[in-house]
Amino acid sequence: MKKRLLALILCLALVPVCASGESVEDSLIVGMLSTRTTQLTPLEPRERDMMSLYALMYESLVTLDDNGMPQPLLCESWTETGGGKTWTFILRENLTFSDGTPLTAYDVAASGQYLLDLANNEEAADNGFYANIKYLVSSFNARDERTLEVKAKRAYYGLLYAMTFPVVPQSQVGMANPVGSGPYVVEQFEPSNYMLLGVNRQWWQTLPQVQEIMVTFFTNSKDMITAYEYGRVDTVFTRSVAAAQYRSGNNSLSIKYATRQMEVLLLNHRTSSFPLDSLNVRKAIRYAINKALIAQNVYMGMTMAADTPYAADNWLYLDQESTYVYNPDKARELLAADGWEDLDGNGILNKVVDGVSKNLRLSLYVYEDPENDVRFEAANLIADMLKEVGIDAHVEQVSYQTFADPEGKKQNDAFDILKSGNFDMFLCAFQMDVVPDYGFMLTPGNTHNFIRYNSTAMKELIADLREREDQAGFAYTSQAIQQRFTEDVPFITLFYRAGAILTRKMFTTVRSIREFELLRGIEAFGR
Repeated sequence: MKKRLLALILCLALVPVCASGESVEDSLIVGMLSTRTTQLTPLEPRERDMMSLYALMYESLVTLDDNGMPQPLLCESWTETGGGKTWTFILRENLTFSDGTPLTAYDVAASGQYLLDLANNEEAADNGFYANIKYLVSSFNARDERTLEVKAKRAYYGLLYAMTFPVVPQSQVGMANPVGSGPYVVEQFEPSNYMLLGVNRQWWQTLPQVQEIMVTFFTNSKDMITAYEYGRVDTVFTRSVAAAQYRSGNNSLSIKYATRQMEVLLLNHRTSSFPLDSLNVRKAIRYAINKALIAQNVYMGMTMAADTPYAADNWLYLDQESTYVYNPDKARELLAADGWEDLDGNGILNKVVDGVSKNLRLSLYVYEDPENDVRFEAANLIADMLKEVGIDAHVEQVSYQTFADPEGKKQNDAFDILKSGNFDMFLCAFQMDVVPDYGFMLTPGNTHNFIRYNSTAMKELIADLREREDQAGFAYTSQAIQQRFTEDVPFITLFYRAGAILTRKMFTTVRSIREFELLRGIEAFGR
């Protein structure tokens, strides 16, 4: 009898179940990829999705709302003085960590200074996820238990975005498994196996309805998705394009979330970069590319719209959607105005320069990416679109894996090509920082301005942005930057990548779920 019962249980375990897409009650089972996190290190995270768990256990001075605008969290207010060089944050009253000890400005200062020291450590092999804090902050100092003083490197509203780091006790900043102040605490943790989160009874807000979150770790997406299909987990996170096949219905929900990965087609502006030094040619390429078709047919809709580095769901976004729409006829018109025509009738445009006939042929590099195996397909589709308007784009795939050459020096084909500027076009991605400041790729001399874009107007706008300490001024200049970007076409922003949360239980009502906060809103669900 026992053998028959065991056989029946095993048989049922292999049959996909169809639970209804209902609201979560007091518990949720989550499937997540994790292979490298052996202990909790919120100040030095090692895995992307693990940060979504950290976000439930650790809180920050400032949080970002649905529109990406800074709002108080552990602090109740902030002021800036000294021409924006000093920012003073007042913490809420009666904050505590999950072990009952008070959370004070000294803890915030210690956490911030730890990250700042790590970011400035030139000998460190890795300056950490929060390394960009060094460009914004000079020091942290607690004046008393509720007053934190942050010295800024410049008068800059963008500093508020950098205040979204986790806060841990002053005595535990360099330790693993520090206590936090968030809505949940770790009750059990077996690395690469599971983690059990329970409610933090010391939390300063109304306690969550969801009392327990069980997280099961997987080493690969296939096993994780299989566990979801067979009902062994309620919810999974995935960035795989294949997740597009899971549509919302009566039995399951597919919630798209935004990542910080911006897919771009770089256009080289270097002095010798004929013909991309021509604005008409760059605009023609922009008109010739059907971004919507690439997003739908190649990325299966797993994208978020963007025409500039500013994503469409951000409060700073300037809607210029009608400026550049797919229009191959407009592309041909611009190329003709620039002197390009098909002189030999082979479908590829030509132009006589200094008595020599030049063909409109461009190199298009793309690198292999284990997390984006469709980018090569996108590159070939772009080449086909450009061919329709008379541009011959030769696609070449290169490696992005670091390797040692015969002399033992580290090499990386893709990065070396980008640094050298020896390309016409390059289809690649940038992992964008939380601070909406894109000067690192739009100002001359910067290490990530691979395209050698040099605009005096843009340079002045970036400089102006970095002196805006008020919200209105920051927004005004951000929108001016977007207008200049559209006019200059320094490169082509295709879109931001998206991921999917597959779930049978609705656990949040927030409008915007984003990378690193994939369980955002679960603490307030059902209130």
